[in-house]
Amino acid sequence: LLDKEIPQSVLGVQTLLGVGRQSLLRAAKDFRHTLWKGSAFAALHRGRPPELPVNYGKPPNVVHILSARQLTGCGRFSHLFPTSTYQHMKMHKRILGHLSSVYCIAFDRSGRRIFTGSDDCLVKIWATDDGRLLSTLRGHSAEISDMAVNYENTLLAAGSCDKVVRVWCLRTCAPLAVLQGHSASITSIQFSPARKGTTRYLTSTGADGTICFWQWHANTMKFKDRPVKFAERSRPGVQISCSSFSSGGMFIATGSTDHVIRIYYLGSESPEKMAELESHTDKVVAVQFCNNGDRFVSGSRDGTARIWHYHQHDWKSLVLDMATKMTGNNVASGEDKVTKLKVTMVAWDRYDATVITAVNNFLLKVWNSSTGQLLHSLSGHDDEVFVLEAHPFDQRIVLSAGHDGNIFVWDIDKGTKIRNYFNMIEGQGHGAVFDCKFSPDGQHFACTDSHGHLLLFGFGCNKYYEKIPDQMFFHTDYRPLIRDANNYVLDEQTQQAPHLMPPPFLVDVDGNPHPTRFQRLVPGRENCKDEQLIPQLGYVANVPSSSQEGLIKVLMSVMR
Repeated sequence: LLDKEIPQSVLGVQTLLGVGRQSLLRAAKDFRHTLWKGSAFAALHRGRPPELPVNYGKPPNVVHILSARQLTGCGRFSHLFPTSTYQHMKMHKRILGHLSSVYCIAFDRSGRRIFTGSDDCLVKIWATDDGRLLSTLRGHSAEISDMAVNYENTLLAAGSCDKVVRVWCLRTCAPLAVLQGHSASITSIQFSPARKGTTRYLTSTGADGTICFWQWHANTMKFKDRPVKFAERSRPGVQISCSSFSSGGMFIATGSTDHVIRIYYLGSESPEKMAELESHTDKVVAVQFCNNGDRFVSGSRDGTARIWHYHQHDWKSLVLDMATKMTGNNVASGEDKVTKLKVTMVAWDRYDATVITAVNNFLLKVWNSSTGQLLHSLSGHDDEVFVLEAHPFDQRIVLSAGHDGNIFVWDIDKGTKIRNYFNMIEGQGHGAVFDCKFSPDGQHFACTDSHGHLLLFGFGCNKYYEKIPDQMFFHTDYRPLIRDANNYVLDEQTQQAPHLMPPPFLVDVDGNPHPTRFQRLVPGRENCKDEQLIPQLGYVANVPSSSQEGLIKVLMSVMR
């Protein structure tokens, strides 16, 4: 009872000689915290500011913290920025920008632009600061399955269920490459962080069981036509489902439906396979390298995750069993009788001290990445979680989202929930959240859902987001395309490449043009006169067919 009500400082030590929290005679009133004076924060212990007691209730006064930092020259980030501050992140805007589910979202390296990839075959570019629709990238003929931005922030690559990877220039939105090396859907794409002179690599994995390494030149941004390709089909129907690069880009790990993890090395003249790890007994659905060092975590449908590290010329693993349960202050292992446990997603915190796993019983489990000890079991979701996103620099914060429409911000140090958002759509129930990313500066995060929405969250006021409409499409978004022999596209009506067409009009989901004040949000239309912002629509009715054809030709030439 004591251990439950007043936890010990050092767990599991039973002694009659203990004092304070270790005493068997401890009572709650003995441990009420006393507020520190301002001078207490200015004391340094071994050159560092003091740690707050575990039972110190509210976050310390920021005035005391700042004046102490002024005196000593240093301060703890956790004092200056307590996790309760994340309660002030709010939804700035929910924008309908696609006609189908949106499974992919990414920020560019500066955090100023957001990319969304949808089942309506479109990739859209949005402004982070005010939510404007900047551009639509057309060309794919099936659902977008993954996207990646290169480390120089010059290219965007998108993989699709049409078996093709398309690469666009982020400065001009011009298509730079159409990469056709797979015979089935693309499952993941990654730019390698490695720099070897001007040589760079883009990797793509597919449902055909192959991984392709596409070499490109950093200065000319030209891609080689033929990739270095590894076909990894141990039996028919095997798919490579996930991939992750190490922080330096020398290694990439892939997870497969044949239960095997494969590791490739990019440090030689050409990419080469380094290892095959066959410890899992079911499909590997997630792999993720840590932020620093040579470890990675794999999650499988066999109900385990494994933390792999390279030791004495071999890959060793630490097993995290999802059947492990929290019981009071102790950890016990037991079978979950409700369902066969499966890992759905994995993530590292920013400093790699903990690994977070999402399980199909809707729990998130936080593990010590060195010992494999279960630290916290986080409950709150009502459906499977496929989004786990660690904060870009605050190791305490992790974001989770799932098919139940809930988005949670967690403090994984304390194992507590900081903030919860529910994606309720008026008249349509809730929208399942399919992807979520933090901006590089941690000021924003953005999510996408099953109804085609982009959700923008952040600190501060949302006055800039109030100036944009709730539905944003370009009138050219869904116009038919024609394809040449190399699978590059032209707009069928104007016979122009999409990026060379004049600035489009901004319309709602039904195709109705927005008022002129919104048309000025379109890049290239900022300084247009009012009459130039009203679409000129030609209507043809009750005209003989021969005349109608002639009139259509005239209208087409006018529009060109």
